[in-house]
Amino acid sequence: MPSPAIQTRALTRTFTLKSGPVHAVRGIDLTVGRGEILGFLGPNGAGKTTTLRMLTTLLPPTGGEAVVAGHDLLGDPAGVRRRIGYVAQSGGLDPACDVREELVTQGRLHRLSRAAARHRAEELAGELDLTALLDRPTAALSGGQRRRVEIALGLVNRPEVLFLDEPTTGLDPGSRSDLWDLVRRIRAENGTTVFLTTHLLDEADALADRVVVVDAGTVVAEGSPADLKSRYAGDPAASLLDAFLAVTGRCLPDDPEPVAI
Repeated sequence: MPSPAIQTRALTRTFTLKSGPVHAVRGIDLTVGRGEILGFLGPNGAGKTTTLRMLTTLLPPTGGEAVVAGHDLLGDPAGVRRRIGYVAQSGGLDPACDVREELVTQGRLHRLSRAAARHRAEELAGELDLTALLDRPTAALSGGQRRRVEIALGLVNRPEVLFLDEPTTGLDPGSRSDLWDLVRRIRAENGTTVFLTTHLLDEADALADRVVVVDAGTVVAEGSPADLKSRYAGDPAASLLDAFLAVTGRCLPDDPEPVAI
């Protein structure tokens, strides 16, 4: 059997404040298979973002262990970074650059030659329907177009694992559906493992092969969307919201006003 794309054991993060320690993550155990789309859910303050930041090497754990894309998170963080892509919730496009510049610069940061970086930019533009936008300033893009460019940036190095942090928050329903199709295509065509954090339960239901629910820094439920609905809501035809409420007793935040594509 191939090794998991992500495996953690007792992954922990404690912040030390003047008021005392804050146990943001209290021991997360995760196994994510290669080529799996995992939905990572939880109410505000559950530890989702802290876990994501640890797995992407942005924040060192204070305890436990993890292997991501075959590399030890603590022993070889550079090896992890070479094999993952990360699309942050807040984005990060430079409004002064055009789409081509952004993609080529990302390729150069991954140590591609200028010619190889330009070729990779053209390749990704064709795959993600961005060719007509290559010479357009990122400041002139719609919300959905910006998100596609940000996902393209996360794919420049052909990652084994792609981390998406609430990728469709604020998008209108049409743009959201387009991005769902894009995520499915990335997995189908490249075998990419997708680690998706979201507060949109319909998104997790539509996209995820398996859902992990965290609360108070620990895993409180996991399984396929149908499994969770059957186990916690008593009906596989129920909504994932019903199962989520039964597990956590709390709601997720409302989606902000959608941005038209």
